[in-house]
Amino acid sequence: MKKTGTSGLVSFEDVMAALPEKRRKDIEARGAELLAKIDRRMTLAEMRKGQKISQAALAEVLGVGQMQISRLEKRKDPRFSTIQRTVAAMGGTLTMVVKLPNQEPMVLVTEPAS
Repeated sequence: MKKTGTSGLVSFEDVMAALPEKRRKDIEARGAELLAKIDRRMTLAEMRKGQKISQAALAEVLGVGQMQISRLEKRKDPRFSTIQRTVAAMGGTLTMVVKLPNQEPMVLVTEPAS
């Protein structure tokens, strides 16, 4: 495998090219499976109902009124931090996946990696 640039890092393409064909196909199949899961789309209300949590119970955990949960679920453009807190109250974590032209999907982080 060749190194790229002065960073000493090996490119993903070089790593994949060095693998046996069966291993490459297994990795590609698993990647396609994970991306298919990422493409699943649900509203906050659908997620909440899927967890069998009422608006009232979620509101209690968040320390707000049930009406605020109802408004949040109908809002077209809620704040990221609000969605993050709401998902956490349901026991989950929020991960934002970014898809840019000519690039693989990536996870958006809120602070630079150290």
